[in-house]
Amino acid sequence: MFAQIVIGSNDVLAAKKFYDAVLSKIGVPEGNFDEEKQRIYYRTSDSAFIVTKPNDGGPATVANGGTLGFNCKTPEQARAFHDAAVANGGLSIEDPPGWRNLSADRKVYLAYVRDLSGHKLCATHYPE
Repeated sequence: MFAQIVIGSNDVLAAKKFYDAVLSKIGVPEGNFDEEKQRIYYRTSDSAFIVTKPNDGGPATVANGGTLGFNCKTPEQARAFHDAAVANGGLSIEDPPGWRNLSADRKVYLAYVRDLSGHKLCATHYPE
């Protein structure tokens, strides 16, 4: 559905270290840093995740009520994403990583963290 998602950061180099560690847990290659634009590009075959200094020169802020969800192939991969985020300066938030019931017959594994700029991330695994 999404071609790209772009978020702001006030410290792009620190964000690169954070996201390189976290996204590697779900098979995303190391980000490409564009020094001139102060942007990091993480690309997969069908989408891009971009971390950048805001174009308007103002400080980066977070979306109140917004969450960026990242698909994980297994619960273990979601937990590794979470743990890498915390080990690299992120903050574990909400309930601990684990299974949540969506309905009586459907569940999902979720692991929530905040990145270095305060963006809310969720490592998500839906069983087949």
